[in-house]
Amino acid sequence: MTVAKAFLKKNRKKRLEQGHPWVFPGEIEKIEGNPQGGDVIHIVNHVGHFLAQGFYNPLSQLIIRVITYSNEVEVDQNLFLQKIEQAWKRRQWLVPDATSCRVVHGEADFLPGLIIDKYEDVLVVQILSLGVEIRRQWVYDALTQIFNPRGIYERSDVPVRKLEGLQEREGFVDKPFDTKVTVFENGLRILVDVAEGQKTGYFFDQRENRAALKPLMTGWGARHGIKVEGDTLPVDAKGKTVKNPFWDGAEVLDCFSHTGSFMLHSCLYGAKKVTCVDISEKAVEMAKGNALLNGFLHRTEFIAANAFDYLREQVNEKKSWDIVILDPPAFAKNRQSIEGAIRGYKEINLQGMKLVRNGGILVTASCSYHLSAARFLSMLQEAAADAHKVLRLIEFRRAGIDHPVLLGSEETDYLKFAIFEVFNR
Repeated sequence: MTVAKAFLKKNRKKRLEQGHPWVFPGEIEKIEGNPQGGDVIHIVNHVGHFLAQGFYNPLSQLIIRVITYSNEVEVDQNLFLQKIEQAWKRRQWLVPDATSCRVVHGEADFLPGLIIDKYEDVLVVQILSLGVEIRRQWVYDALTQIFNPRGIYERSDVPVRKLEGLQEREGFVDKPFDTKVTVFENGLRILVDVAEGQKTGYFFDQRENRAALKPLMTGWGARHGIKVEGDTLPVDAKGKTVKNPFWDGAEVLDCFSHTGSFMLHSCLYGAKKVTCVDISEKAVEMAKGNALLNGFLHRTEFIAANAFDYLREQVNEKKSWDIVILDPPAFAKNRQSIEGAIRGYKEINLQGMKLVRNGGILVTASCSYHLSAARFLSMLQEAAADAHKVLRLIEFRRAGIDHPVLLGSEETDYLKFAIFEVFNR
C-alpha cells in the first residue's frame, strides 16, 4: 500500500527538524495520495527527503502529529506497546519510588495526544488526537498486557477534542470499579477520585515541587515571638508556656487547594496551621478527608470560596500569613485569552503578596503553556511593584520528571513554579 506524502514548503521555519512534533496547514506545499483523517502520512521536505511519519487530521490546525522519525518502522499495535513500555520503564528508572505517576505524557513520550496516568492499580487514559482515537483499542490492550490493572477509566472529557473533530467521552473502558483510589506520595496518603477530580483526578506534575516545601515550613517560632532558652519549654512574648508541638511551624494560606496536596505536604513538613481555599465544595470535602486520613485535621481549616474574592477580603481585613501558596488552574486556554489570563494571574499574586508577612514566602505557579516563563516572571515583578514589595527568588522549578519536556517544543514546557521571599518596600 502506498503511503500518502505531505511535502513541506521550502521557505518554512525548520520547526520539525528542530524536534517540534506538529505540522501546521500553512507549512504544507502539497499532499500526494488521498489520506483520510487518522491515517499515517509521511512528512517530507520540499525535495522529497523523508523527515517523519505522523497522524493526519485535515480538520485540525495540528494537521499532522509526529508518531516516529523512522521510515523503517510500521505504525502498528506492536509500536504502541513498545512506546508505552518504554515510557513506563523511564518512570521506573527516574522515579523508582513512585507507585502512582504519569506514564505517558503525549508528544513528549512520542505518543501524540495520549495521556496515561497510573493511580496505584488503576489507569486513567485521556485521548486528544484523532490518530490515537482510531487506535484506542491498541492502547487498552497494551495497558492490560503491561500493567494488568484493576481497572481503566477514560477521561477524554475535554473541550479541546472538538478541535480534532471528536466528541467528548468519559467512562469505564471495561468493567466498572471503585474510582476512589488512595495514592502514596512523599510519605502521604491521598484519596483521589479518578472519575470526579480535575484533569485525570490529580496533579502528578507538582510532586517534586510539593516536596520542595520541606525546608520552608519550620523556623517561624522566633518571628512569632516565641523563645526557647536552654532546656526550658518554649514561651511566648507574654512569658506563657507554649504547648503546641508545632509552635515553630509556618501559618500557611493555600489557595486553589483542590484536594489538598500542598496542604498535606505543608502539614507533613511541620506547618502550624494551614487554611485551604477552593471554589469547589466537593474538592474542599476531599481535602478535608485527606487531612483526616493523614492525621492533620486539627492543624487545618477549609473554606469553600472564590479565591479572587477571598484574597481581596483578607487584604481588606489586614490578615497575614507566613506563607501564601497560589496554585490556580490554567487561566489561558489559548493564545487569544493570554492577556486576560495575565490580568488574572497578576490579581491573585498582587493580593497574595499583600497577605505575606514581611520576610515571608510566596509560592506561586502557572500551568498555562501559552504563558512563557519570562512573561510569568515579568508579571510577578509588575505585581510586586504595585504591591510595594520586593521579591527574592529562592527557587524556580518546572513539572516533575514524569512530565518530560521536548527542547524543540515549548508547548511541553508548560508548568512554572516559583518560591519567593517577600519583603516590604
